[in-house]
Amino acid sequence: MAEIVRSLRLYLLLQRACARGVMQYRMNTVIGVLSGALWQGTGFAFVWVVMHTFPSLAGWGLAEIAFLYGLRLTAHALAMIPMMSVHDIHWVVRNGEFDRFLLRPLNPLVQLMGNKMGMSQLGDLLVGATLLAVTARNVPVDWNAWLVAYCVVAVAGGALIEAAFFLALSALSLRMVDTSALRVFVDDVFSRFGSYPMKVFGGVTEWLLTFVLPVAFVAYVPAGVVLGKLDSPWALAGPLLGLVLITLAYLIWKRQLDHYQSVGH
Repeated sequence: MAEIVRSLRLYLLLQRACARGVMQYRMNTVIGVLSGALWQGTGFAFVWVVMHTFPSLAGWGLAEIAFLYGLRLTAHALAMIPMMSVHDIHWVVRNGEFDRFLLRPLNPLVQLMGNKMGMSQLGDLLVGATLLAVTARNVPVDWNAWLVAYCVVAVAGGALIEAAFFLALSALSLRMVDTSALRVFVDDVFSRFGSYPMKVFGGVTEWLLTFVLPVAFVAYVPAGVVLGKLDSPWALAGPLLGLVLITLAYLIWKRQLDHYQSVGH
């Protein structure tokens, strides 16, 4: 536990240093945040157009779809803010920079995560949190402290699920060098399918997005529980799955790290 606390503290210090560097170019920082917000805003605009053409999708109205979208986007942003630097792992390995991480008395993963700050992901978080705040007033839910706390836990669980897949696939770059195409594909599946009720896809696709690539547990299952569309026994499935997957992803990282060879070998 002491090592986890130490790693977290050092990660926050590294991110603070990155933030200070980024803020030296304030206009570029603003553009980065706004670009992320505009990108996600256009994504929700497409959903809005679809919902005005089809007022209901698998029994979900516009406000409910918007709540689902906000839940997924918030979880995605919280996953990618610390993982954005890991996205560049193939360049770090290819350029030999990862060797320097191994020489320092700090977990290489913490160093990699603290190596860069993703500004567009802050824009994602802004849009996701705004959608949640606005739609929470429009969905047919009798809010109480327990439901609010559950939403917080559910978002954290969804973030862990996405981060787990991203970390596990990134870890393969320690041996395969470049797995960016596979990471982009998985991220695209989470983004494209995670913003809609799984019942829309039905059949084999719904089963695959639930039990093979667990997109459903990022936002659909938590949103369904909050909105009363799914039974409460599903409530903790997402957070528990997130803890299991992030643990497995870290074990995969350590396994791949044991077999890492410098690019000079």
